[in-house]
Amino acid sequence: MTAPDWTLVAAHAGVGPSVEFAALLGIAGVGSALVLALALAALVRRRSRPYLLVALALSTLLARTGVGVLSAAGSVGAETHHVLEHGLDVAMAALVVAAVYDARTARKTADAAARRDDSGGEGP
Repeated sequence: MTAPDWTLVAAHAGVGPSVEFAALLGIAGVGSALVLALALAALVRRRSRPYLLVALALSTLLARTGVGVLSAAGSVGAETHHVLEHGLDVAMAALVVAAVYDARTARKTADAAARRDDSGGEGP
């Protein structure tokens, strides 16, 4: 049986990371860090829970890159690597859903308060 030609598969199989894979992890790390920095800047400006949740969701991208680096270095086994990556995927999805839910709930609350103020303090 011959070894696969795809270098990313070789890195997952424990053969060791290729130069291409290391470059890909580096690009992913820089890109993830930049996206997270933008999210944190937005959080500092807006100071709201939805922005915090989005920043946390985007931080999972950087964490995934960290898992890839640890896996390529041999510090994390293949099974642990996959469990961590899928766990981070679930965390990202949950944080995005929570951010949307929280933003929608906050908007409904603000709209109801505005209606009360417009009607002289009475409810709808």
